Amino acid sequence: MVSTTLEKRTTMSFRIDERATDFREIDRFDHGVGWIAHPEERMQRASHALEVDGEVWLIDPVDADGLDDLLAEFGEVAGVVVLLDRHKRDAAAIADRHGVPVYLPAFFEGVAEELPRETPIARFDDELADTGIEALTVVDSRFWQEAALYDRETGTLVVPESVGAADYFRVRGERLGVHPMRRAVPPRDTLGGLRPERVLVAHGPGVLSGATGTLADALEGSRRRAPLLYAKTARSLLPF
Repeated sequence: MVSTTLEKRTTMSFRIDERATDFREIDRFDHGVGWIAHPEERMQRASHALEVDGEVWLIDPVDADGLDDLLAEFGEVAGVVVLLDRHKRDAAAIADRHGVPVYLPAFFEGVAEELPRETPIARFDDELADTGIEALTVVDSRFWQEAALYDRETGTLVVPESVGAADYFRVRGERLGVHPMRRAVPPRDTLGGLRPERVLVAHGPGVLSGATGTLADALEGSRRRAPLLYAKTARSLLPF
């Protein structure tokens, strides 16, 4: 058992940069779907498509062969959204393929300049275009710029980084965990009062049931369980 665990730990890549030849579907519901393009990577980079009035909005997407067939089930792509300054991922390539802009929160600085010059850029403030989906500022600092999307009509909350479901976000008993770098200052002011039916994240599968309680537990227990997460992270770095 020990040797098998060690083998998995040492051979599993944290991130895979090659184009995905397949993907694993996650988080399907009436108005959207998610996918993980490289299920074998530790980062578990998750992407999502939200359907609004027959149009599809892609959130922090990683491209993969066959992706457009999945998107076509929900409608025509209207835009590609980047919710974290570090999540440019394949946003420009997919936007260019569908002839739509990349949408950035108004407060983002420097991200547009890192995208190809020929890719159209659109900005949004407290609402994503005219979709009715609220845009929330989660972090606005020199080192971290992050927004979340909240669709009150469908009960869908999308948080790209401050909370996640990949293994390195969570300790035992958590379905959702606060990012290791945010454990001391979880985003309670922004996310704490929300009552979503589902929480979709950019690392790992989302929470599709009991989402309000799961989010509250993650935020309330963030600091208390931080030492457990840091100890778990340290153990994962040991050679044996």
